[in-house]
Amino acid sequence: MAHFIPPKIQENPNGWGPCHIPEQFKDMPYQPFSKDVRLGKVSDWTGATYQDKRYLSKYYSNYGGGQQYAYYHDEDESSFHLVDTAKIPKPLYQRGRRMFQQSKQRKERERKQAATQAQLRSMSKTMKNRERDPAPAKTRDSSVQVEKDWDVVEEMDFPRLTKLSLPNVDPPVDLVTCGSMEYYEKSYDRVTTKSEKRLKRVNRIFHKVTTTDDPIIRQLVKGKANVFATDAILATLMCCTRSVYSWDILVQRVGNKLFFDKRDTSEFNLLTVSETATEPPQDEANSFNSPHNLALEATFINHNFSQQVLRQGEETYDFDKPNPFIQNEEASTVASVGYRYRKWKLGNDIELVARCEHDAVMHGPNGELQFINIKALNEWDNRFSGGVEWRSRLDNQRGAVLATELKNNSCKMAKWTVGALLAGSDQIKLGYVSRVHVKDSSKHVILGTQQFKPIEFASQMNLNMENGWGILRCIIDTCLKLKEGKYLIMKDPNRPVVRIYDIPDNTFESDDDDSGSDGDSDSDDDDDDDEN
Repeated sequence: MAHFIPPKIQENPNGWGPCHIPEQFKDMPYQPFSKDVRLGKVSDWTGATYQDKRYLSKYYSNYGGGQQYAYYHDEDESSFHLVDTAKIPKPLYQRGRRMFQQSKQRKERERKQAATQAQLRSMSKTMKNRERDPAPAKTRDSSVQVEKDWDVVEEMDFPRLTKLSLPNVDPPVDLVTCGSMEYYEKSYDRVTTKSEKRLKRVNRIFHKVTTTDDPIIRQLVKGKANVFATDAILATLMCCTRSVYSWDILVQRVGNKLFFDKRDTSEFNLLTVSETATEPPQDEANSFNSPHNLALEATFINHNFSQQVLRQGEETYDFDKPNPFIQNEEASTVASVGYRYRKWKLGNDIELVARCEHDAVMHGPNGELQFINIKALNEWDNRFSGGVEWRSRLDNQRGAVLATELKNNSCKMAKWTVGALLAGSDQIKLGYVSRVHVKDSSKHVILGTQQFKPIEFASQMNLNMENGWGILRCIIDTCLKLKEGKYLIMKDPNRPVVRIYDIPDNTFESDDDDSGSDGDSDSDDDDDDDEN
C-alpha cells in the first residue's frame, strides 16, 4: 500500500513567497518580468522594425530592463585628477559675435528657403497651366492659296456669327421641279451586323453643277430673285461655325444680283471624315487614313450606297421636267436624283433661289409618297474615331454609335440635315458602312441603316435653323454692300474666322477653262473598286 508523505509547508509571516532560497540561486540577480512587457529580439540587425515610425517605440516599455546584468567598471581613483572646465570670459570686442553670425546665417537660410518656395510655386503654376492648356493646334493648309493682290474686305468671327438669328422665314415656293428618282429598297432596313451586306460598286454619274452653269438658274435670273445658289453652298454657309477645315466659295455681284459658286478645281464636293473629332486624322500624304484620302473614301461610299439601296431598273418617280444635266449618251447611267428650284423671301427685298436635291422616294407607313435623302457614315478605324466598334455595339447600342458620329462629324451631318430641310425631304436615311479590314480602304460592308425626320434630327444635334438663316442673311447683306465684281469667301484653316476677299475678275478663269466639263460631274470610274 502506497504511503503518503506530506510535504513541508513553508510559512512566511512577513510577506509572500518562499522563506528560504535554495543555495544554487542565492545572491543571483534576476530580471523582473510582467505580462505587459513586450519582448523583442536581443539584437535586430535587419532594421526592418524601424522602417516605419509607428514602430519606433515598440519596445519602450522594457527600456532599462536587464540593468542588473550590466557591467560597471570601477575607475581607479589613483589615476583621477581634477580638470577645470570653467569658461574663460571673452574680451569685450568678441562678445556677441557668434550670436550675430547665427542671426545672419538664419536670415540667409530663410531668404534661400523663400526663394526656393517661390520657384516651386511658379513651377507648379506652369505645370498646372500646361495640364489645362490644350495640345498645340496643328497648322493646316488653306483650301486655296491667298494671293498678294487679294484684299480682305470683311472678317467674321464665329462667336459673333453664332449669335445671329433670322426667325420666321416664310416657307419656300417651288419654281421648277425636274429629274427622276428610284424607289428605296426597304429590305436594307433589316440589315444587321450579323447579316451584313457587301457594298457594291455602282457606275453612275453624279452631276455637281455650280450655280452659274445651271441652265434652269440662268432662266430664273430673269425674274425678281436677286440671290442664287445651290443647297450644298447654302448648307456650307449656314453651318460654317461648325467647320474646322478650310473651304472657299466664290461670290459674283452682277448689278444687284449675287451668285454663289464653287470653284471647279476645288474639293468642295468631297465629304470630310472626323473633322470635328478631338483627335482628327493626321495629315500624312502617304497614309490611306490622311484627311484627303478619307474624304475620297467617304465620297465613294456615299455615291455607291445611295444607289445600291434603290430598286434599280424598276418603276421610277418622275418630276415635271427631265434632268437638265443629262447628255444623250448619259441617259442610262445618271444617278437617281430629283431637283427642286425653290425661292425664299428673307426680307429687305432679298429673294433667294436655290437648287435643292432629293435622292429617292419611298412609300410611308400609310402608303403616302415620301421624298428622302440617303447618306452614309463610314467607320475607318475605331481606335482613332472615338473608340466605338460598330460590329459589337451597333445592334444593341446604336445611340452610342450615333452620338459618337455626331461629335466627330458635326459639320458634315449638320450640312446633310440643312440640305434635307431646304429640299423639304420627309426622311433622312443613314447607312452605317465599315471597312472589311481596317487596313484596306477599298472593300466595305453595310452594317445597318437608320432613318430620321430632318426636323427631329436637327433638334437632336442642336442645329438651329434660325441661326443658319441669320448667318446667311448677314453674308448676303455684306456682299450686297460691296461694289460689282468677284469675291471669295474663305474659312481660315487655323482660326474660327471667315474672311471675304476682293479678287480680280479673271481669277480662276484659267482653271475653269482647263477643267472644262469635268468639274460638273462626279463618277466612280476612278475610285477604288468594291468587289461583289
